[in-house]
Amino acid sequence: MSTSISIQDKKAFIDWFLAHYQLKKRESVWILNYLTNHESLLKNVHFIREARFCPRGMIISTQCSQEVAFRFYKDHIVTTDAEKSFHDIRLNRHESIYIQLSFKNSYQSAEYSAVLEDNPFLPDDFFITKREKQLAKEFLNFTLFEAEKKQLLKKIDEALDHQDHHRFMTYTNILKQLIADYDADRLFVDDQ
Repeated sequence: MSTSISIQDKKAFIDWFLAHYQLKKRESVWILNYLTNHESLLKNVHFIREARFCPRGMIISTQCSQEVAFRFYKDHIVTTDAEKSFHDIRLNRHESIYIQLSFKNSYQSAEYSAVLEDNPFLPDDFFITKREKQLAKEFLNFTLFEAEKKQLLKKIDEALDHQDHHRFMTYTNILKQLIADYDADRLFVDDQ
């Protein structure tokens, strides 16, 4: 998804999209047609998901979508006025514009997937919930704990094989402390 999409592919996709979907705002059709007729603009068009995070993003929705009909984001300003957006596109031809198309089953559309690019402005934790983040942290801690425990058990076995009482006691005490620390961390996480 992060590869560069050719102007011809973008143009073909927009033509396909306009032929298969009816947009909620007629101005959206004008904007998409304007883009297809100006290759210099089309090279700065990026189809992405979650346009609200982009410095210059646009959401265009079809009749079959539950999303808002049209929204344009520029820095921290949001407008539903498609004409103002059209003028911004015309006046700022060399700036990138990120377009999110909202239509039924967009996530399953092969045509849309072919032109989708990664959104470079998504927050790092956008796709991760707090619970998922916590589970990942717990899994990582458990994995590290198990690896350290396995190494200590191996060293304890070696100490027993060599009848080295001092090393046996040292590694046994380290293992006890490791288990106590791990259990204490788990209790602290469960209390939160």
